[in-house]
Amino acid sequence: MSDETEQGWATAKTLAEALPYIQIYDRETVVIKYGGHAMGEESVARLFAADVVLLKMLGLHPVVVHGGGPQISAMLERAGVKSTFIDGLRVTDAATMEVAEMVLSGAINKEIANWITLAGAEAEVRGVGLSGKDARLITVEKATRTRKDPGSELEKVVDLGFVGEPKAIDTTLIDALLKAEDDYIPVIAPIGVSAEGQTYNINADTVAGALAGALDAKRMLLLTDVAGVLDKDGQLIRQLSVPEAKAAIADGVATGGMIPKLETAIAAVEAGVEAVVILDGRRPHAMLVELFTEHGAGTLVCR
Repeated sequence: MSDETEQGWATAKTLAEALPYIQIYDRETVVIKYGGHAMGEESVARLFAADVVLLKMLGLHPVVVHGGGPQISAMLERAGVKSTFIDGLRVTDAATMEVAEMVLSGAINKEIANWITLAGAEAEVRGVGLSGKDARLITVEKATRTRKDPGSELEKVVDLGFVGEPKAIDTTLIDALLKAEDDYIPVIAPIGVSAEGQTYNINADTVAGALAGALDAKRMLLLTDVAGVLDKDGQLIRQLSVPEAKAAIADGVATGGMIPKLETAIAAVEAGVEAVVILDGRRPHAMLVELFTEHGAGTLVCR
């Protein structure tokens, strides 16, 4: 047989082997956090959009939450505004908030929704761009952080400006989109509003975790720019229970930016999500490998 024929048989075998996993996720909600360098290139973004459309066509209900930190930083730099970070959160004054909303809810959100619509054009699968300000989706309260004063050793409250944390999630609009006769894929920008009407920037990982819990999602996928959680020898840890994930943070196995991702994963599982997977979003089809093969593609955090 020719190489092309062999490739055809191999593809058919892969599809057949995926059937048990497709049935497991049939009509289940999967929240996907898409951000960082995983969304930096158009070619990667197009592949991501096509994979999300495929999930929808296979009977899943994907919901995308995106970040945009690098893009916000680039726009602020262009405007001559310097960014300051505390515990990984951008200190957000009024000018920064205006830029963040413009970049997140405007450029990035609509671009991702458009890529999804283009990828699903033949099957009428359409991306719908939203932010937490739409239909009371995300009500926030002002985020607070404390830091130890070097002189007095006393804990001092640090003002992060217009940085919020989800206080309430109203899934009415998302539920309507997922249950509609037409095929819609919600794409959520991490912007929320307080009860008083003030707009706040929110960490996208935190939004994804809160939304996954509120939607009773079967899986949450945290797409990042590393393979997953690595042990002290640099080897990928395939699975962690919540107690093991907490120990990885306490023992220093998880460091840097992996700590807030694990904390988000833990919070989501404790909120009712069956499992959270931290995986490398730069690798083509990473979501498909994770969901539809026995091998998996990252670190799975579960109870």
